[in-house]
Amino acid sequence: MNTIITRFPPSPTGYLHIGGARTALFNWLWARKNAGQFVLRIEDTDEARSTKESVDAILESMEWLGIDWDDGPYFQTQRYDIYNEHIDRLVEQGHAYYCDCTPDEVDAMREEAKAKGLKPMYNGKCRNRGLKKGNNTVVRLKTPDTGATIVDDIVKGSTAFQNSEIDDFIIQRSSGVAMYNLAVVVDDISMGINTIIRGDDHLVNTPKQILIYQALGASLPVFGHVPMVLGSDKARLSKRHGAMSVGEYKKMGFLADALINYLVRLGWSHGDQEFFERQELIEKFDLEHLGRSAGMFDMDKLYALNAKHIQKKKPAELGNDLVPHLADLGIEAQNDAFTQGVIETLQPRSKTLVEMAQGAIFYYRDEIEFEEKAAKKFFKPETSDLLNKCADALEELADFSQKAQEEVFKNIMEETGLGFGKIAQPLRVAVTGTTVSPGIFEMFIALGKEKTVQRIKKAAQFCAAQGE
Repeated sequence: MNTIITRFPPSPTGYLHIGGARTALFNWLWARKNAGQFVLRIEDTDEARSTKESVDAILESMEWLGIDWDDGPYFQTQRYDIYNEHIDRLVEQGHAYYCDCTPDEVDAMREEAKAKGLKPMYNGKCRNRGLKKGNNTVVRLKTPDTGATIVDDIVKGSTAFQNSEIDDFIIQRSSGVAMYNLAVVVDDISMGINTIIRGDDHLVNTPKQILIYQALGASLPVFGHVPMVLGSDKARLSKRHGAMSVGEYKKMGFLADALINYLVRLGWSHGDQEFFERQELIEKFDLEHLGRSAGMFDMDKLYALNAKHIQKKKPAELGNDLVPHLADLGIEAQNDAFTQGVIETLQPRSKTLVEMAQGAIFYYRDEIEFEEKAAKKFFKPETSDLLNKCADALEELADFSQKAQEEVFKNIMEETGLGFGKIAQPLRVAVTGTTVSPGIFEMFIALGKEKTVQRIKKAAQFCAAQGE
């Protein structure tokens, strides 16, 4: 069996969005599943709209997602000579011809056909004129007049396109620049691409591309056209549905593995399984279970899946991803034992890394500011004695484990007659400044004995000052 070679050909006229990322993912997974090759090709022939900024953003997004490529990136603007060589060959072999019909003439042909109830198209006027290349000539492919071009699609099945409705379409502009369909086919042939998975918006181009393959005497690749991703209202995906660039999801605190997991499930299934780790996706991905119906983008599902991926990761793995989000909040942190301890306390309750970073702020502050409402409720003058008692008992511990802490509070509860909640809430506010935090014991362990005791004593001083 030939080596599987797939490709992803983004146009650098904007950032990498969800639909493009999913296309890249399907092709990448199939290549990795089969120990094949994944080629990256930048289709930048729209030179007016293509930018280096977009190229850089696409590459950065793919690197963040972990979709690596084995060959490329190639740039179509650097391959014009290759396209022209193939076009010249098609003309020489009689598969294509020069045409000097003006745009107005072609428009008139289309209107005439339309008036007769036919499909508006070029009528082949220059097909047998034997014109030579001129300043205003385009090159058209000579397409069959009869029969049908069959698209055998692994997702949609076979679709027949009547050749009588495919005109002799242009493959080279009068400027000498190759048209999209010609460039794509020449690229795929020269790069050995034998499997093409793409959005079904490309299906209309496929019969024309097949005719170019045939004219060039090349074997056809496997085609798979997957339905577009839609919003929850079944409308074309847009920003109001969450259709942001991949980079935006990174900024929002999503994990690359979670986004990968979510995207693949928008158009592929493996039974009822929803959660996949990356290596598992590579092992289980197949073409037979690519969906025939459009995937519905659901932000709530993405958040839920992201939370599961956060919970499954080791703190050391999350550290490198969390540190930049802490930096965005003005916190200088390293992926060290302290930060990993902080992460462990926040993993069960964080849907995103942004949420985790916000929840981690109090760990890194030198001074804790008490929320006014929380302080008013829990910091009475008489609370000072309780907080000092807790601080002194914790400070004496040689072993700062949860078990040792639990014993301390058991004794304080017996001594004071207070329930654990009456003790824990003032301590929570003392250490975090708020009434919401991870569990008391795990939080103390992550913060460390010195900082924990120091904060409780300062809170005790604050309480005492309320009675002055």
